[in-house]
Amino acid sequence: MKRVLDSIDRRILNELQSNGRLSIVELASRVHLTKTPCSERVKRLEKFGVIDRYGAILDPAAVEMNHVMLVHVNLVKTNDNALEDFNEAVKQIPEVQTCLMIAGPFDYMLKVRTRDIAHFRELLGEKIGRLPSVMQTHSFAVMETVKETSFIEMRADGYQG
Repeated sequence: MKRVLDSIDRRILNELQSNGRLSIVELASRVHLTKTPCSERVKRLEKFGVIDRYGAILDPAAVEMNHVMLVHVNLVKTNDNALEDFNEAVKQIPEVQTCLMIAGPFDYMLKVRTRDIAHFRELLGEKIGRLPSVMQTHSFAVMETVKETSFIEMRADGYQG
C-alpha cells in the first residue's frame, strides 16, 4: 500500500537530507511542530522505509579516493542467473559506488572511485574484469564532477519535477 506524504512529511525529509544529525527538538522547530508529533512522524517514515538509513557523507579528497571512472560493462549472457551472479559479486567491491543495470548498448554502468589511475587499473584487472559473465568493459575518466547529490527534493505540493 502506497503511503501519501503530506507537506509536513516532505519538510521533515528535506531537513533530514540536509542534516541527518538534527535533534528532534531542532527538526520540530524547523518544520513547525512540537517534539512528540515530529518524533512520531520520523519513526513512521523510518518504519515504512521512506527513510532508508542515515550516514555520513565523506569528502573523497580527504580520504584519498577522488579518482572517478565510469565503466560500461557488457556481459556474455544476460539470463536471470548471470544477472544475479553479477549483481551479487559487484556488491562485494567497495570501490564500486554505483552499479546500474542499463537498457541500451551495454548491460551495466559502474561508478568506481579509487585513489588514482594505477589503483583503478589494478581494480579493473583483478576484480571488475573477473566479475561473473563479463565479456567486455569500456572505461571513462571523469574529469570534473559538476553536480552530485543523493538529495531528493520533496516539494510541499508533492510534485517531483
